Amino acid sequence: MKNLLPTLATVMAFASCQTQHYSMDDFQSVPKVDAHFHINAENTALTDLAKEDNFELITVNVDGGVRPTDNQYRMAVYQKKQSPETVEFVSVFDLHHWDSAGWADEVIAKLERSFNDGAVGIKLWKSIGMVYKDSSENFIMIDNPRFDPVIQYVIDQDKTVLGHLGEPKNCWLPLEEMTVNNDRKYFEEHPQYHMYLHPENPSYEDQIDARDRFLDRHPGLRFVAAHLASLEWSVDELAKRFDKYPNMGADMAARICHLQFQSQADREKVRNFIIKYQDRLIYGTDGGIGPDDEPEASKKSTHDKWLEDWKYFTTDEMMTVWEVNGEFQGLQLPKEVVDKIYYSNAKRWFGVK
Repeated sequence: MKNLLPTLATVMAFASCQTQHYSMDDFQSVPKVDAHFHINAENTALTDLAKEDNFELITVNVDGGVRPTDNQYRMAVYQKKQSPETVEFVSVFDLHHWDSAGWADEVIAKLERSFNDGAVGIKLWKSIGMVYKDSSENFIMIDNPRFDPVIQYVIDQDKTVLGHLGEPKNCWLPLEEMTVNNDRKYFEEHPQYHMYLHPENPSYEDQIDARDRFLDRHPGLRFVAAHLASLEWSVDELAKRFDKYPNMGADMAARICHLQFQSQADREKVRNFIIKYQDRLIYGTDGGIGPDDEPEASKKSTHDKWLEDWKYFTTDEMMTVWEVNGEFQGLQLPKEVVDKIYYSNAKRWFGVK
């Protein structure tokens, strides 16, 4: 009997080790949140998919693009009412009357309405710093003190600010020098936002510095920095901001490929970063559906993306994605880390019960 004990201990240790990580088979059984999504249609294709794949969605309004903010807001409220257990939303404001004396009061009234309709926070979009100018033709940066009463109102209401401020560092490079293919595709299709073509506009450093000064101005603000805080190119730089700003989290929307790109050079560095800052990182895709999108095609592309990301975070398999040239290995994060970045962090940072 004594000879069996080491073997039994080994088996038990192996079994314990095996349960420390999720597998692809666990995908649908684990509760998840896609905390950066855009539902801009009345059909329920993606909310139906979310229920099938055990996701909740936070649909985000943006002050820009091809869809008027009123339409985005109407769709968000509609989807929230249709699927209150699945959908939350983040509202937005604009700077159209920026130079008027009553701008802040006007914005606060709009935000009050959105919070009454169930919004869990507000979005600051890259139009601040990259599009809007004041009456003197100066770019309006996010650290401008005229934002203070609006941000204080959000703090007083215990809501979250989701901030997409600046762009990937690739935005200031020529297309052929960009590190990932989705950035190359986006800026080729949207030259108005490709800052390499607009050297007269604020620099990458200008955008990041203004965002940091904004956080310095509002230490009590619960802030989720969208798209890995526009520091997607370096987990070291993002770690510095996490250390400096304890009330800052970051979503991964449309920037997971940058983690994968860095994984090619140093997988353990990326893995250790996520484990160390497991309470600060929030899963999101920047996916969604528009009024003219084909529902079944949108369901397939969304499901495939969710599965692809799950594979990267939960397994140690070698894999490829279209955004990154070459292979990289999955991170196989511990279960407790996956549960945080996929679920509990979104609930906590956006104040969702």
